[in-house]
Amino acid sequence: MGPRTINSPWCINHPIPKLFYSLQILDHYQNGGQFTCNRASRKAFGWAARDTSAVLSPFNFSRRETGEKDVQFKVLYCGICHSDLHMLKNEWGFTTYPVVAGHEIVGVVTDVGSKVERFKVGDKVGVGGLVGSCRHCEHCASDLENYCPTSVGTYNDLRSTTYGGFSDFMVCDEHFVLKWPENLPMEAAPLLCAGITTYSPLKYFGLDKPGMNIGVVGLGGLGHMFVKYAKAFGSKVTVISTSAGKKEEAIERLGADSFLVSRDPEQMQAAASTLDGVIDTVSAVHPILPLLRLLKTNGKLVLVGAPEKPLDLPAFPLIMGRKLVAGSCIGGIKETQEMLDFSAKHNITPNVEIVPMDYINTAMERLAIADVKYRFVLDIGKTLKSA
Repeated sequence: MGPRTINSPWCINHPIPKLFYSLQILDHYQNGGQFTCNRASRKAFGWAARDTSAVLSPFNFSRRETGEKDVQFKVLYCGICHSDLHMLKNEWGFTTYPVVAGHEIVGVVTDVGSKVERFKVGDKVGVGGLVGSCRHCEHCASDLENYCPTSVGTYNDLRSTTYGGFSDFMVCDEHFVLKWPENLPMEAAPLLCAGITTYSPLKYFGLDKPGMNIGVVGLGGLGHMFVKYAKAFGSKVTVISTSAGKKEEAIERLGADSFLVSRDPEQMQAAASTLDGVIDTVSAVHPILPLLRLLKTNGKLVLVGAPEKPLDLPAFPLIMGRKLVAGSCIGGIKETQEMLDFSAKHNITPNVEIVPMDYINTAMERLAIADVKYRFVLDIGKTLKSA
């Protein structure tokens, strides 16, 4: 296995990685027991990107042996998220290579540590975007590990080497492993990112009340999940898109109540001040003033997409309507389990296209041009072959 390299010097000066590197994370995890140096390891296999071309190929690496609080599981399915593509291409500026991506991971337990209490061999489990946190800060104490200043990403973490689910097996601290409901198909792996990313802001910002008028910007991997959750909560749902061609899909197939073409000023004007909240899933740079105009007084615009450049935020529409612009990033472990259980109860699953491991580069190319409805899922268990 070759050395991990930081692709862009900009990474070191970027505020987020700069903060991460200043936290003395190795000492923290040696003392806290989440990750340690000099731990025994075993061979693992997956597919990795080595540079900004984002081309993935077979890759041998090591994972730690199962610790006393660890769960080891065989990966059966792993979703492909648009953030994987951002990271593989270093579009956010802090990618380290090689990268084994994948944070929508579902599999079956093959080994547990001596102090594991919630899982046993044979259990169906999932792991999302987190594999570690400090466990004692204000955020962790509030079940918001996703906002812990020292949370550890499932892959490409800046403070310790982590590899994701495009691989044969995972080893993870029990706290960050999720019980997979029996009646949920395992290929519904994108719930672990696309699901919680849309479920969490609806709950936190009070947009889960029956009869509310809620909008979603974008009808992709995140947007289509938003429609499903909002309808399950009893909301009236408006899909907002630049593409008029998505109207039939949104209303006839996904069950949205109405559709707006964001490039049509007449449609947007007619819908002004009609929405209690809008979830913006778009990861490209786009104007948000037209979205603010859709909100009622006290309305909320919540960003869950991650554009690579800043968005313009006008002040007067916020001031004059007491409107809120906020953001949301996945969810804590407790809430993610709640989302999985809710999804199982209401039969909510993502629309997926299951593909073999060796199709991954084609899948990435198609994802880049939004040629998928709505998530690719890798069939790791049946198609990942060792080099």
